[in-house]
Amino acid sequence: MGQKQENIIREFLDAWGDETHRPDVAKIVSMFAPDGQWTLYVPNGPVIRGREALRAEIERQLTYVSWTCCGLVQILSDDRRVVTERADQFCKNGRVVSHQLMAIYELDADGLITDWREYFDLFDVARQSGSDPARLSGLEPAAA
Repeated sequence: MGQKQENIIREFLDAWGDETHRPDVAKIVSMFAPDGQWTLYVPNGPVIRGREALRAEIERQLTYVSWTCCGLVQILSDDRRVVTERADQFCKNGRVVSHQLMAIYELDADGLITDWREYFDLFDVARQSGSDPARLSGLEPAAA
């Protein structure tokens, strides 16, 4: 059950690129429903809603992240939800950040992402990247 949904999420993760390929922002955004949303981290993370806001957030993050790599460890699904365990990496502030996370994706009948929630240790990511975890908004320090 859910093989089609799992393949959609595998394609979505691949669109984020790797050490040699930048994320395909247009493809990533097109995989969301028009009113789809991304909760950057649970709990209390910002919720980005709608394709234009999603595009802006991804492009904002790409101003300080030089590469991303979504390392799929496990995947499971039912007819509307896909859950992934990942070992991701990205480079920020000249440092490679490696972190474990869980993500839950909900898809509509057309296979578009309606909701994406990520669960990870924000303080570990901040420590590895040299950011101040007390000032984080998304993954970037807020302006003073």
